[in-house]
Amino acid sequence: MNLQKTKLTAGLYLLATPIGTARDITLRALDILASADVLVAEDTRSLRKLLEIHGVPLGDRPVLSYHDHNGAQMRPRLLALLAEGKSLAYASEAGTPMIADPGFDLARAVREAGYPVTSAPGPSAVVTALTLGGLPTDKFFFAGFLPNAKGQRKTALAGVKDVPATLVFYESPKRIAAMLADAAEVLGAEREAAVCRELTKKFEEIIRAPLSELAQICADRTLKGEIVVLIDRAGSPSVSEIELESQVSEALETLSVRDAVDLVSVRTGLPRRQVYQLALKLDGKA
Repeated sequence: MNLQKTKLTAGLYLLATPIGTARDITLRALDILASADVLVAEDTRSLRKLLEIHGVPLGDRPVLSYHDHNGAQMRPRLLALLAEGKSLAYASEAGTPMIADPGFDLARAVREAGYPVTSAPGPSAVVTALTLGGLPTDKFFFAGFLPNAKGQRKTALAGVKDVPATLVFYESPKRIAAMLADAAEVLGAEREAAVCRELTKKFEEIIRAPLSELAQICADRTLKGEIVVLIDRAGSPSVSEIELESQVSEALETLSVRDAVDLVSVRTGLPRRQVYQLALKLDGKA
């Protein structure tokens, strides 16, 4: 491969790495891996394997480990390297750094120290799942990993119940059935959902069904691999035409059309376009 090795400015370079198929890495990420003075990784074994697969020479450059358990100790060392004028390339274990990833604290510390932070974008399990999951993608809310404890998990689910967007979670194979059962109880058994696992890998699978059915499917099977769960937004609340017209008329008495529409749309959870059309109609009669 024709790698472009260049002298990089001192700073932190965040590299998105493949979530499955090794060839999903970008050419720019490979160039940075070939050029950086110091390589930093959540899992150094994974990074070394990736370098080997793509023929990126390591030479005598150090490969340092940075993860949740050693971050506080490693950050001063990495900042000292930046002070020496070194360029640091940080790679998460899989996917895009900063997304449910220990790189967040590192990037924040680097920015606060006055050094540049650069992103080389690429694979993301969140975006890949949304692409394949079959649920609406116009708006989505990434909630990361839910708590392990059942009570705390239900509380967290209740907190996002009314978010007007497709919900996105990361989950482990061991907890997936319990998580889906709790989601069915808290969010509604008939909400459409999708379990996306082993994305971009040989045994990639997307299982789509209402939450209650999906929970049963996952309880009856032993799933393996990394999992992304998508859950559709709640259905539009039931608001009668008379009630909606009353709310819009009342809002128009003291507010502009725009502000009245914003207020009623938030109150009812109805699409802004629907409320706006009614507001124009009522405002024209005034």
